[in-house]
Amino acid sequence: MPRFVIAYVRAVERLNYAFGRVAMFSLFALMGVLLWGAIGRAAFTPPIWTDEMAQFLLLGYFMIGGAYALQLGSAVRMDLLYDRWSDRTKAAVDAVTILTLFVYLGVLLWGGIESTQFALEYGERRRGLWRPYMAPIKIIMVVGIVLMIMQCTAIFIRDLNRALGRGEF
Repeated sequence: MPRFVIAYVRAVERLNYAFGRVAMFSLFALMGVLLWGAIGRAAFTPPIWTDEMAQFLLLGYFMIGGAYALQLGSAVRMDLLYDRWSDRTKAAVDAVTILTLFVYLGVLLWGGIESTQFALEYGERRRGLWRPYMAPIKIIMVVGIVLMIMQCTAIFIRDLNRALGRGEF
């Protein structure tokens, strides 16, 4: 593989590792918001923002952490035949099947960008008492999708390299 391709794969994996760790620790913020909401309901007037903020934090956790999960290989895989294959066959099958993920993520990115543009242009707010702006969470969603596409590209390059019998880099 050319050096710039190897450098790209390593940079993407470093970036997604860093974002994944941030997403992992954002669960503490989510727990704090949920704890505050529970205490508020029990002790005094419940805060109106905790439920929606918890939903936003959870969405950010899933979207930003998605690329990290792909990097760690924690995706669900059917092992009926897969375990019996050689490493090169596994890599070749993975390289082909990841193309379907590219299509899915491409459609998701297209819709996410359009939705984000709408939220920014019209100042979209969520319905309810708190009425938070939707643009920040939609921007996080688009960033998460882009990170997943970049990670899928890195995985595809690694699988292609392994399928061609060139080993790891």
